[in-house]
Amino acid sequence: MSADRTPVSPPRGPGARVVVHPDAATLAAAAAARLVVALQDAQAERGEATLVLTGGSVGIETLKALAGSPALAAVDWSRVNLWWGDERFVEASSGDRNAVQAEVLLSVLDRLGLDRGRVHPMGSSDAFATPEEAAADYARQLAAEAAEGADPALPVPVIDVLLLGMGPDSHIASLFPDHAGARVREGSVTAIHGSPKPPPLRVSLTFGAINTARQVWFLVAGQDKAPAVAVAVTGEAPRERVPAAGASGTRATLWMLDAAAASLI
Repeated sequence: MSADRTPVSPPRGPGARVVVHPDAATLAAAAAARLVVALQDAQAERGEATLVLTGGSVGIETLKALAGSPALAAVDWSRVNLWWGDERFVEASSGDRNAVQAEVLLSVLDRLGLDRGRVHPMGSSDAFATPEEAAADYARQLAAEAAEGADPALPVPVIDVLLLGMGPDSHIASLFPDHAGARVREGSVTAIHGSPKPPPLRVSLTFGAINTARQVWFLVAGQDKAPAVAVAVTGEAPRERVPAAGASGTRATLWMLDAAAASLI
């Protein structure tokens, strides 16, 4: 059974909260259930919904749980837009790519009317010569989608829910502590060179794009993440040093943790 737990220093951002689950499997199942409701709510409000996906162990387990949800058909998947928060700049068929790992869900959604024209994977190394080119292409796609929305002045479309994992070092997407990507101030997408975690070349949304999302959900499990959670969850640390502290939603920020990751708050 899940339980809400308020840290000593509450997380920043409107409506920010922490929800602790007993283990990673329960966390993934709970996140999947929340996603169904959040996407339904977005469609009721706007006629469509936009979700930004993440990779990582908990992120992919959440997609697996969503794929197996008995409530999956409650969402009109023909009106859901899917984007990614980051990607490894490798070949399109590589199992390292978040988009390839997400097929565990997408292949199921195909049978429920998913419009593949609304699915936007980041560019691969066999489509672009450099991560800079892939980043520029993704920024163009985001801007084009935003131009058709309610606020064309935004560099990205309305994002209803943006999912984030977090590494033991507090990195989110491909924004790493004390690394160039975490210091980017301009634009919606950036190229990453020399990633501390392989592969070295990546493409990532910037804080400028991440923080436009209406809801930002952190999905974090494992004792090795506990020290970083304890620092990041307050939102008080500089984002260049603790990237997870720099992400928040405009309407809500939700930290979904297992008991091990929450053990130091």
